[in-house]
Amino acid sequence: MKPRIVIPNAAPEAYQALMNLEKYISSTSLTPVHKELIKIRASQINGCAFCINMHTADARKHGISEQRIYLISAWREADFYTEEEKAILALTEQVTLIGNHVSDEVYENAAKLFDEKYLAEILLAIITINSWNRLAITTGMRAS
Repeated sequence: MKPRIVIPNAAPEAYQALMNLEKYISSTSLTPVHKELIKIRASQINGCAFCINMHTADARKHGISEQRIYLISAWREADFYTEEEKAILALTEQVTLIGNHVSDEVYENAAKLFDEKYLAEILLAIITINSWNRLAITTGMRAS
């Protein structure tokens, strides 16, 4: 692949703003498992090999089993996820595929399971990984 723009060099202030959002996500009350489920599922949908590679490795470090990692893309047919994790995965899918909008059913289910602050942190984590996916894919970052 032909080299592409390096955003941290071309627009360091903008890149730092995205890094600050990631730093915020790291400081939230979201569990490591919830964070990694969000990051893996959004990255799968977006086809970001760089991020899938990174976040499946991170998931293993946080104790997520291989079986649960392998089945994330088929979570509806697997009995390995909690009700909360299923709500997070459903919300991640609909926010990532935002052109289809976020249904009231999916949003209300998540709002029923999580308090407002935690739900806000979930949404911001989904938005942040989608930003990283788009940056990595557009600039040609490769899994290695």
